[in-house]
Amino acid sequence: MNTAPTIPPYSISLDATEHSDAVEALYDDVFGPGRFAKTAERLREGNTKIADASLVAIDSEGLTGVVRVWPVKVGEKGRAAFLGPIAVAERRRGNGVAFKLMERAIGVCREHGYAAVILVGDFDYYDRFGFKPAGDGRFLLPGPVDQKRVLIRDLSDRAAALKGELSVPR
Repeated sequence: MNTAPTIPPYSISLDATEHSDAVEALYDDVFGPGRFAKTAERLREGNTKIADASLVAIDSEGLTGVVRVWPVKVGEKGRAAFLGPIAVAERRRGNGVAFKLMERAIGVCREHGYAAVILVGDFDYYDRFGFKPAGDGRFLLPGPVDQKRVLIRDLSDRAAALKGELSVPR
């Protein structure tokens, strides 16, 4: 007899305007209001998310996960995607929702020709998605950041040349 719990189905779709209130509520629940003070937020302000790489997961109870991805300029000529935040509702943690959202978002970034995906996060968590430490001082962010938490996932051989200040493309 199979006694494994059944994981309710969910679907992944594009993060659209109609999800905005639920997304903000989930971010507030997971990160609290302090998220706006983080250096990573400076790369989202005045930026436009990569629409087809920014995704939501929805189950029978509503929004259950979200990932947003943003274009960033690296140095003078480099181009990368900046991932985050990603959040999953308590009821779905451990069910693979974050993994599915991340892999689909990263795949879209690869299809768009981004050299890499960069984020600020815990290596112990993001290692499973193929991220590695970027290296001290490789990337300059628009504010203080623990360089050990700046991570990169190479999407092409062009990623090795990425170095410098991360900024919002103009």
